[in-house]
Amino acid sequence: MQALLHFSALETEIKILSGTESLYLTKKIAAFHGTPLGQVSCQKFSDGEIQPNITESVRGKYIFIIQSTFAPADNIMELLLMIDAAKRASADYITAVLPYYGYARQDRKDKPRTSIGSKLVANLISAAGANRIMTMDLHAPQIQGFFDIPVDHLDSSAVFIPYIQNLNLPNLIFAAPDVGSSKRARAYAQNFNCDFVICDKHRKKANEIAEMTVIGDVTGKDVVIVDDIVDTANTLCNAAKLLIEKGANSVRAFCTHPILSGKAYENVHNSMMEELVVCDTIPIKEGQTKKVKVISVAELFSTAIKHTYEHQSISSLFIDTFN
Repeated sequence: MQALLHFSALETEIKILSGTESLYLTKKIAAFHGTPLGQVSCQKFSDGEIQPNITESVRGKYIFIIQSTFAPADNIMELLLMIDAAKRASADYITAVLPYYGYARQDRKDKPRTSIGSKLVANLISAAGANRIMTMDLHAPQIQGFFDIPVDHLDSSAVFIPYIQNLNLPNLIFAAPDVGSSKRARAYAQNFNCDFVICDKHRKKANEIAEMTVIGDVTGKDVVIVDDIVDTANTLCNAAKLLIEKGANSVRAFCTHPILSGKAYENVHNSMMEELVVCDTIPIKEGQTKKVKVISVAELFSTAIKHTYEHQSISSLFIDTFN
């Protein structure tokens, strides 16, 4: 019996591994979890081909591989290769942890002859050998249905709501930067027992807004915009300008994933927003503007990993409104 118990303990030992571009976050997650970071090396050939190598035994282990799949596509490829390496090394159970799930904006055929990128990425991760997915604030929650394996979908409300509470804004109101974000804004408003408005926008093409209108009254209000992704920040900056013109006292934005491409930092710095608060699911460029504030999700992911490993509830980590 003692030998059997010893084997069982070895079989379920946890190991946290990191992809190259998410090492900054994985170190913090492992520290909160109290687990030494697993050893991985990544060789890059002169033509750009990458070859990750897990440099310690993972046989029979419960593996968490952490890698956000933001650009470039090498990050997705490295994640897939690491999953494959762990599977071929006889890992007992493999959870792919994607703090940011890239290609999530390609979640449907919105015009003829186009791909559904988020479904393709889901297929690739499953085919590579992952047994489970953990991610945060998918662009569209229904992307979970693209997977035929369990998905743990974390919510940034767990870290954003305490920050907003500490602001003690006297005339708080929430805003959705577009119709697609209205459910998120409504959930925050319900939690704070206040109203919300919608900034309805019409695009000419990707990253270019033709027009925007505000549905609701923001006169004398302190507006908090909530969204999942900030890319060029054009939408946020235009929304902030419009909200101030409509009589808002102040405007802040809370966005989970700071892609911040192109002139995003310049746009935020020159905008009418008091601050842009983001999570560290994607690394930001330091020293660009003081308006960008980063809240770490390391402790949240660490707790979620613990709950997953111990077969406890994940939904218990979030505010009731978001469950």
